[in-house]
This record gives sequence, structure tokens and C-alpha cells, in this order.
Amino acid sequence: MTHRFSRRKASVAALGAALLIPTVAAATPAAATTPAVSCTSGKAGLAAKLTKDITAALANRKSTVALGLYDRGTKTTCTLRGTTAYDSASTVKVTVLATLLWDAKKHNRYLTSTEASLATRMITQSDNDATSKLWKQLGLTKIKGFLAAAKMTKTVPGADGYWGLTQENVADEQKLLQLVTAKNSVLGDNSRAYIQQLMGKVVSDQRWGTPAGAPSTVSVHVKNGWLQRSTHGWRVHSLGTFNGAGHDYMMSVLTQDNSTMDYGVTTIQNVAKAIHKDLVPTTAKTARYVPTSRPSEAFVATPAQ
Repeated sequence: MTHRFSRRKASVAALGAALLIPTVAAATPAAATTPAVSCTSGKAGLAAKLTKDITAALANRKSTVALGLYDRGTKTTCTLRGTTAYDSASTVKVTVLATLLWDAKKHNRYLTSTEASLATRMITQSDNDATSKLWKQLGLTKIKGFLAAAKMTKTVPGADGYWGLTQENVADEQKLLQLVTAKNSVLGDNSRAYIQQLMGKVVSDQRWGTPAGAPSTVSVHVKNGWLQRSTHGWRVHSLGTFNGAGHDYMMSVLTQDNSTMDYGVTTIQNVAKAIHKDLVPTTAKTARYVPTSRPSEAFVATPAQ
């Protein structure tokens, strides 16, 4: 990664005063009832099973978790805190790439070799410098244009170049993943294939989160994000799409109030394992995807002191 751990104190100290905290989270009364997981499905019994198992996976976890799930084959959806806004951290990089490809399609051109190199580093290595260059090149007008085309109406790009502070929610992230994984008028077939190709080549120490427990029969595409701030602790997020052997599903898990990055990773992976198990039951002898046990860290674009 391009950022050093030594920068943590300087970046974290300035964050609380400089940034706006989403009003949804701030307005929630201390005594409010914790929202429940809500699932629907075209397959008998699946919604109830997912609701039960996801709820169990989150039991006793101190993270504040938002979840989105969609399985095309069984017409299954699950949601938890679907419209609650979170700092995006590096998950916004999928939106940056989608915007780049959407804009190139509008102008009937291919990516330049420089753009392709930056995009590859941005997704596969979570390279922040590459992201900042593409973010600046695109500008807020084009980024907002893509968000409007994608109907990601509640996603608010980070101001002043701080793309890691983009406000996103799982409802919009699920819209993005659906565009990436099925034919549509916003992203061309080549663009969709390119995004999935890069998400399928993420470096090993960043292949944690939603892929945990995925069966060997599906292809895994992932992009994660992680950011520590003086309020709400660590934000740890994971976007994943999974397809193959008759299965086609995607999930977004956003978390905050994690004491450490590892704590957030564990919370996400507990949820992911439950979802994969319910959607794609396999025998005990079938190999499942085991992500890295040593997730890497980086510091996304945030205000300096």
C-alpha cells in the first residue's frame, strides 16, 4: 500500500472536527430498538433461514452493521440499515471505476493506457494515489452524473478531493453491484466484464470480508474499504459478487463502531459465512473460500491537520 502506519495519528486527530457525521446515526435515540434483518425470497423457507442465521451471526457483535443481499436465482433480498449513511473508505473505488468506464462509453472511446494502469492499481491494490488521480480527472460533475444514471440517489461524493469520505449506503451499493453483474444501459458489457475482472484479481491480503465461506463453485469478486476516525472507530466494509454453477448473488456489508480493523473484518465474515451457507448448501467435503487471516490497512484520502 502507498500509505504508512505512521500517518495514522495525524489523520485521525483531525477527522472529528473536520467532517460531518451522518444525521441518521446522530439522531438515533440511545433507547431506540435495534433494527432487525429483513429478508424476502421466492424460495420457500429461505428468507426465514437467512433472517435467523444472519441475526445469529451478528449476536453480541458491537459493530453497527448495514447489510444488503440480492440473489437473482431465488429472487432473495435481505437488508439491514439499508439507507444509513457510512463513510465509504475504499469501497468508493468501484464507483470511481464505473464512472470512468461510463464516461468513456459516452465518448465512444477506450481507456488510455494510463487510465487502465491507474484503474488496475486502484482496484487490485487499493492504491490511493491512483484513486486520487482518477477522482481529480473525472471531477464531481461526471461522478454525480454517473450516480444519477445509476440511480444511486443517496450517495454523496466526498468534498475537496476526500473521496474516502463519500457518503454511501447499502441500498445504493447494491444498485451498483447489480449494474456490474447484469446487462443494462448504464454500463456496457465490456465495462461490466472489466470491473469484475479487476475485482477478481484483488491482492491476497485484501481478499477478506464478503468472500468468507464462499463455495469453490462460484467466482469471487471483492472490493473492501477500511478507515479509522475519531468518531465511530473503525469503518470496515466489504462489497462482493459471486457467480457460477447456477448461482448469481451479491452482498454489501458496511460497518462502523469497530474497536479494531480485525474486529470489523470478523463481523463481516461471520455474516458472509452464514449467507453463503444458506444460499449455496454444500457437503462438508466441498472446499470453501478461506480469505486471508492478515488483512492489510491503508489510509484513504482524508483531511490533513
